[in-house]
Amino acid sequence: MTPEDLIAHYGLEPIPDEGGLFRQTWAGPERPDGRPEGTAIVALLTADDFSALHRLPTDEIWHFYRGDPLELLLLAPDGTARTAVLGPDVLHGQHVQFTVPAGTWMGGRVAAGGSWTLFGCTMAPGFTFAGYEHGDAAELTARYPAQAARIARLSRPSSWPHPVERYTDPART
Repeated sequence: MTPEDLIAHYGLEPIPDEGGLFRQTWAGPERPDGRPEGTAIVALLTADDFSALHRLPTDEIWHFYRGDPLELLLLAPDGTARTAVLGPDVLHGQHVQFTVPAGTWMGGRVAAGGSWTLFGCTMAPGFTFAGYEHGDAAELTARYPAQAARIARLSRPSSWPHPVERYTDPART
């Protein structure tokens, strides 16, 4: 099995701003606020890409499926930082399922020496682009200076010219 096989099998497409490839596999019924009750995606990262630092308004559950371990940098609202590793070696600290709390900055990449990771994410209430907040490297470095090098490696410019537009562009919600 190769990343190309998985891309073709799942029909994966680029994740806007964040990086990696994905396909939404489930969305629950719409709530009164317009959000789905829940969502699930399958996603793929390769060693030459990464999930840029971002945060979401609700908890997000990450699921490891196949490939090499995935390292997640987590920057908590209280100013602390830690790394969670998704992977198959659960008896040595890796997770096949890991919940990132709402409001936590998260970014990830395939662990050093690895080539690709197939994973999934689930949210309830479900994901919408309106709830996605893209990380700014300068702001995050100022808040978490001890993580400056890792923040730089997990940052990329957003394609949004202004954060308010993510809430007003119906094509992106």
